[in-house]
Amino acid sequence: MQTDLRGRDLISTQDWSKEEIETLLDVAWDLKRKRALGEAHALLRDKVLALLFFFTSTRTRISFEAGMAQLGGHAQFIDHTTTQISHGDTAKEIGEIVGRYTDGIAIRQCDWAFGNQYINDVAAASRVPVLNMQCDIYHPFQILADLMTIQEKFGRDLSGKTINISWAYAASYQKPISVPQSLVLLMSRFGMNVRLTRPPEYKLMPDIVEQARENTRRHGGSFEIVEDFDAGFAGADILYPKSWGSWLTTEDEAASADIGAQYRDWITDDRRMALAADNAIYMHCLPADRNIEVTDSVIDGPQSVVYDEAENRLHVQKAAMALTMR
Repeated sequence: MQTDLRGRDLISTQDWSKEEIETLLDVAWDLKRKRALGEAHALLRDKVLALLFFFTSTRTRISFEAGMAQLGGHAQFIDHTTTQISHGDTAKEIGEIVGRYTDGIAIRQCDWAFGNQYINDVAAASRVPVLNMQCDIYHPFQILADLMTIQEKFGRDLSGKTINISWAYAASYQKPISVPQSLVLLMSRFGMNVRLTRPPEYKLMPDIVEQARENTRRHGGSFEIVEDFDAGFAGADILYPKSWGSWLTTEDEAASADIGAQYRDWITDDRRMALAADNAIYMHCLPADRNIEVTDSVIDGPQSVVYDEAENRLHVQKAAMALTMR
């Protein structure tokens, strides 16, 4: 267990060692147990976390606000459109000033080719830890919750388990690539066989793919890329099909939508689930485009763990806040 994480930023899981991530998960399970038993755990009494949102949210906002309240502190919701941030406050000014008012800053900024840089610029100027609630490159807390859920279902040792991280069709909007990128980075550090399934136009960033390959070289398991939707399901233990935009092919959202329309049949249904291992689980970060991205029978079925997964956002975020903001 790593015991000195006070003041650490969490912008990407790659910034934390495997042992530090395991410490966070240990604390998350302890806090989950305390909540289940009704045990007080006001570890951050009188602490304030600034929640800066450039993009709307359901699970992220609610879980961070609830988590800070359960830890005895206060979460301060900040909408960039109702503050001077939209009129000229710079990242440096936010880091310098908000970092003096509060004990931590959490930011959600997903604009392509901008969000991650903005969060890092705030962190460079801040005297308090900065937490990435999602950017254009990474979504660390979602993926930590995913790992916690997988370990709850399959045990701590995930060696040899196969996770299929797959693109899926969705009609709603061109979503960030931060979830699949963070998934391949973290799951490849736990001895898993990581399978990235996607059409040729839906590539991930080359340096992210190379880091995932290096992770498997260091920690065991394997990494492969396939372009056949059904083949991705074959024999997999964990199924994580979700949509993302073809940002590395085109930054034009209309063009990306046209590309996606070629793959309308990339929907997770009962036939595809039957291709997987007998005890396979279905995961999704939510919200899903129901009956477009995944059928109701799958997302509401016995193999779906999406609500356990969503709950675990609360616990991993509380663990990160308790470890870095105390």
